[in-house]
Amino acid sequence: AAAGKVLVIPMEGSHWLSMKEVLIELSKRGHEIIVMAPEMKTIVDSSEWYTLKTYPVPLKEEEMEDLLHSLTANSFNDQPFIYRFLNIWDIFKKSSAVFEVACSSLLHNKEMMKFIEESKFDVMFTDPVTPCGQIIALHFSIPSAFFLRAIPCAIDTHAAQSPDPPSYVPRMFSLNTDHMTFPQRVENVLIAISEAFTCRIIFSPFERLASDFLQKPITVTELLSHGSIWLKRLDFVFDYPTPVMPNMIFIGGINCARKKPLSQ
Repeated sequence: AAAGKVLVIPMEGSHWLSMKEVLIELSKRGHEIIVMAPEMKTIVDSSEWYTLKTYPVPLKEEEMEDLLHSLTANSFNDQPFIYRFLNIWDIFKKSSAVFEVACSSLLHNKEMMKFIEESKFDVMFTDPVTPCGQIIALHFSIPSAFFLRAIPCAIDTHAAQSPDPPSYVPRMFSLNTDHMTFPQRVENVLIAISEAFTCRIIFSPFERLASDFLQKPITVTELLSHGSIWLKRLDFVFDYPTPVMPNMIFIGGINCARKKPLSQ
């Protein structure tokens, strides 16, 4: 509401496109905005509306681009569920490892950490798909606002303590609707059970990193449970209705901020 100092830890790829629109609007309303991104960024760019600070990482830009392209390609294939699930799982494992390296580089960058500590930010604005921003927010006791569409395995739902019954809420990548047959409900339950195992593997690098940095054992779900506001790029026009908590605010229309007229 009142203008303040905003620290932004963004997510690479298309996630940034919607976030940038919000940052521009916040800047117009008087907020001072600092965006922190790795030097090997692919889409995150500088602007007159905010200050971009970069930090070195032991990765190449080509690695990030290959990762983003493989995720996009897999999202549009029409293979059976088990193949899509295994492909997505493999991509998430690779992406988790890449983003963990980038996050570790930031957390162990003494210059950046000193800057954050001395700046006394009022809020952390971050995409929790990679929980690096929340690790920093928790370490420096900065309130956090999450900007996301969804997190694999419904971690966002569990972190916010929303009900998530597998007999009612379709699992990600299942292609089920909210009107499921009995076999589809059984499939949904089996997927829900498998998520606990697969996401523990996918997010384990971040859990180790967070536990070491915060000097206490912590899971990704526990880490994100400290979030103050969840701004979700969802809308029940396109997504099946699910139970949500009061601090979850739907802003699906933000995805249409940059619109182009259709050609004849």
